[in-house]
Amino acid sequence: MPRLPFVVVGALALSGCASRPAMPPPVPEGQGASKPLDFQVKRYPGGEPYDIASDRGSVVVLDVWATWCEPCKDALPYYQDLANEYAAQGLKVYALNIDEDPRAIPTFLEETQVTLPVLMDENAQVAERTLKVRGMPTTYFIDRKGVVRHVHEGFAEEFLAKYQTELEALLAEPTP
Repeated sequence: MPRLPFVVVGALALSGCASRPAMPPPVPEGQGASKPLDFQVKRYPGGEPYDIASDRGSVVVLDVWATWCEPCKDALPYYQDLANEYAAQGLKVYALNIDEDPRAIPTFLEETQVTLPVLMDENAQVAERTLKVRGMPTTYFIDRKGVVRHVHEGFAEEFLAKYQTELEALLAEPTP
């Protein structure tokens, strides 16, 4: 009987790839209302460095995903559409991958027809330590100052209108 709580906790931990958020989204630790997000990762496939600070002045959508995540297959094409629609207004969209083995990425991108820039989060260090990701996918809407303004855990089509409204509001804000 004492093992039941551990089984439940384990099952919840393994169900991180969910289609709907179950709890209010977290605000990344140290990323308060006015502190810009700060991290560096590598671009896929070439390994060139990427620093989130380089996109200050743009609104950024950062989608944390993995090839084994079924809802990610629905989310990434939607974010691809947003990137195409709002690029001229200053929107940049990145797919931050946390897979241990990047060999599955090309097949995933081909199947989903996604051409977004992919960033590699080796050992999920940024996802776990900086962003405090609890489930897949988790998407961050970052304003022109680099501040996380909205966090969405999971993905469900009924939230698409809300996501678009949030992004349009961020894009309407003046460039600092």
